[in-house]
Amino acid sequence: MAHDFLPINGTDHIEFYVGNAKQAAVFYQYAFGFDLVAYAGPETGVRDRASYVLRQNKITLVLTSALHPESEISEHVKRHGDGVKVLALWVDDARKSFQETVSRGAEAAFEPKVLTDEYGEVVVSSIKTYGETIHTFVERKNYKGPFLPGYKPRKSTFKVQPIGLKYVDHCVGNVELGSMNRWVEFYEKVMGFSLLVTFDDKDISTEYSALMSKVVANGNGYIKFPINEPAQGRKKSQIEEYLDFYHGPGVQHIAVATDDIVFTVTEMRKRGVEFLYVPETYYEDVPQRVGKINESLEDLRKLNILADRDEEGYLLQIFTKPVQDRPTVFFEIIERNGAKSFGKGNFKALFESIEREQALRGNL
Repeated sequence: MAHDFLPINGTDHIEFYVGNAKQAAVFYQYAFGFDLVAYAGPETGVRDRASYVLRQNKITLVLTSALHPESEISEHVKRHGDGVKVLALWVDDARKSFQETVSRGAEAAFEPKVLTDEYGEVVVSSIKTYGETIHTFVERKNYKGPFLPGYKPRKSTFKVQPIGLKYVDHCVGNVELGSMNRWVEFYEKVMGFSLLVTFDDKDISTEYSALMSKVVANGNGYIKFPINEPAQGRKKSQIEEYLDFYHGPGVQHIAVATDDIVFTVTEMRKRGVEFLYVPETYYEDVPQRVGKINESLEDLRKLNILADRDEEGYLLQIFTKPVQDRPTVFFEIIERNGAKSFGKGNFKALFESIEREQALRGNL
């Protein structure tokens, strides 16, 4: 086994830059069942931004808005709309993580710095990845606070009902035509990830759109990053639509794991979350294609949940529609019953449903 020069314990947090963090925070509390746990803003001595920290089990989302027009955050939102700025990785040594990656060719976003408050200290450092996205290394072994120094504990003002989301399963990046392999090499060379799986346009093309995808993972498999690029199709692919509206590469979707997808999706639908639609006909061959599963096919059909199987087991998955006005970032809800794969058997049905949405937006 090769030495892992960048050991990662998991996803520390995902930070979105958004137009209105206060309102977005209510959406994620109500619709996705996240608890508000911390806040930073003018009331806590931060002058240029307001950030709301939301948590459910091992998933931490940070929603940040600018308080002034001439800020990096405002520029990001103006260009990309609401989108992911930071994919933060939880490490034991943020200085070493920075040195190891920069020495292998990563571009620094910021050098290691120590943040302190009454709860202890956190060391953070950061490198750039595709588009304007950054990876921040977070070392928090000497910290007992709610999130990071500078944030104050804050509780939800209404009763939040969690929906069973457990951890981040994977985060998908969309990059421009011709640059997927460059970013795969970046993760391999700079971060020591390995190539897990490759999908080409034969795996995932429909009549109209095609894309290429490669999945990289870190040593312990806790961090998985699929990287997509458009492939030649008859019409505009979903990746091109994303790039057009995000105005560049960025995070396309965040997959979050649940142990009970039927419960999770029932709750989300009740609370107004919209999902991509696959037609009834999809379910006709599920028993032959997927074999025995613990859930009732009727429940899956009613909730429009997709199923797939690999050598290790089966998985259930569903995709939300974009969670902001631009057709960019969305969420995947996934329940793994042994399966390690990404639902290749669902790609065709899924992409056809994305194309139906694209056609409604006039972007196919």
